[in-house]
Amino acid sequence: MYEKAVEGVGKLGIALLRGGRLAAREAVADARALALEQRGQGTTEYAILVGVLVVIAIVAIIAFRGKVTELWNAIAEGINSL
Repeated sequence: MYEKAVEGVGKLGIALLRGGRLAAREAVADARALALEQRGQGTTEYAILVGVLVVIAIVAIIAFRGKVTELWNAIAEGINSL
């Protein structure tokens, strides 16, 4: 009966309509756990992205070491000539 009245509201709405504080607390705890899980997933995805970017940067530096050295030396000579 209550389930049809609050269809789409979820555990918290059903618990509140039934007047069950314990059930409402459990529903809130479930929502918090889900939020923390999703936050942790976002942090993991961010860490993976940063790791991939670091690997790409290292590969680029190794691949273009000669050009980077030439550019660095040209900049240094330009600064020293001032």
